[in-house]
Amino acid sequence: MRRTALLGSAGTLLAGTLIATTLAASSASAVGRAADGSQARSAEQKTRSAQAHGAEVAAERAARKGIDWADCPADWALEKPIQCGYVSVPLDYARPNGKQIKIAVDRIGNTGGASERQGSLVYNPGGPGGSGMAFPRRVVTKNAIWADAAKAYDFVGFDPRGVGRSTPISCVDPQEFVKAPKADPVPGSEADKRAQRKLAAEYADGCKERSGWMLPHMTTPNTARDLDVLRAALGDRKLNYVGVSYGTYLGAVYGTLFPSHVRRMVLDSVVNPSKEKIWYQANLDQDVAFEKRFDDWKKWVAENDAAFHIGDTVAKVEKQWDKLRATAEKDPIGGVVGPAELIGLFQSAPYYDSSWVPVADTWSKYLAGDTQALVDAAAPDLSDTVGNARAENSNAVYTAVECADAKWPTSWRTWDRDNTRLHRDHPFLTWANAWMNLPCATWGVEQQTPVEVKTGRGLPPVLIAQSERDAATPYGGAVELHKRFKGSRLITERDAGSHGITNVASPCINDRVESYLLSGELDRRDVTCAPHATPKP
Repeated sequence: MRRTALLGSAGTLLAGTLIATTLAASSASAVGRAADGSQARSAEQKTRSAQAHGAEVAAERAARKGIDWADCPADWALEKPIQCGYVSVPLDYARPNGKQIKIAVDRIGNTGGASERQGSLVYNPGGPGGSGMAFPRRVVTKNAIWADAAKAYDFVGFDPRGVGRSTPISCVDPQEFVKAPKADPVPGSEADKRAQRKLAAEYADGCKERSGWMLPHMTTPNTARDLDVLRAALGDRKLNYVGVSYGTYLGAVYGTLFPSHVRRMVLDSVVNPSKEKIWYQANLDQDVAFEKRFDDWKKWVAENDAAFHIGDTVAKVEKQWDKLRATAEKDPIGGVVGPAELIGLFQSAPYYDSSWVPVADTWSKYLAGDTQALVDAAAPDLSDTVGNARAENSNAVYTAVECADAKWPTSWRTWDRDNTRLHRDHPFLTWANAWMNLPCATWGVEQQTPVEVKTGRGLPPVLIAQSERDAATPYGGAVELHKRFKGSRLITERDAGSHGITNVASPCINDRVESYLLSGELDRRDVTCAPHATPKP
């Protein structure tokens, strides 16, 4: 999952006749509610049945048509021999012959001989809202971790519905979206909360105004159906798939809807697939995990004080963080870096170990008097209109999918209570996370019921990989998916917390992923790996 910091008792009944009347009325009401519930379930079942049929129709059509591969457009920044194309999918799978939208896709052929080829390997990096189009570049850039898999598979990336080169959605003007400084996410008063609530509601309205025709169909199950149409268009009988972060939830839903269509599936850094977690509770859980991983990083910064000169104890590093935040709140650094922008920069350290040194180095330079280094790292670049449009689109898709996938609390009292409680002990991300998701409370489009992720007939063993201290997707999500996908194997990276561990150099992890992709082999039992090397200044 991607995170970006923004946005009296009743009287006693005495008469027996009154009690009887009340019970009868209650019973009648219960019957009515039960009937309404049954009708709702029946309608939902009919819709899902129609969508399943529509997915079959669309996949059959795509298999006949295939993909017209060609050199990628120059402005897509994808080197030859990567090729690009489009796949058409129904906007609404219940109406497969109705309006179609485009899914952008790219590929690079396997580097081994024809006898080594095992089909396509499709990749999703997460989000919701992330583009997978860079995946084939791992072959062009000779990424050593994926070199052997590239011998067997065509590497295939795609932009999910709503994203980038596919039929995109938008919620606000991109230049307005990136403007800084934004309001401090941590409210200092009720007036601050009212202002943030107003911004969230306006954002939801903007999504509906600019992209309302797509919003009802911006769901994970529909993206999973798109994935199956893509599989058919590629000419593959079964899907080989690697999903990271939100890509694990996409994979889990695909495996539930199309269990017999899966050949190999690697799910790395797992979103908890429980219906009770998608998505409100998952974001609250994330706040707790981010605080823990932020503490890990501050401890590392203190241990490397000789390089960074920020503080040689955790307490001193925390004091410097509080001071930096207070400075930015009082007078935004460089006029553009306030607390919100600081969180946008500093949250990358709890996310990825690869960010530990760059973030600490930027902070160190600021303390040494180099304000520009912090501004360059944390502030938006208004001249980068292409990048800003990409950022706005990514956030729009994130919001649209999470808001449509599940029913969110509509009562501000619930949001205020839960986030106020969490903030007391987990202040780093809680309120920033709340404001980012608050548009879902006033979402002007029907919200769905999440898929019950489970093992279906024909689902092969799935490989799951997870670090214990992952901030973006807490470890419990991997355990939950492992229970739900029977026969799966779980690789746990002990005492580590980087997000997306299949992309980290760790032979214990990399060798097992490679073996599974190449031969389908899994360990006889779950595996615990030692942590990968800690970053060095």
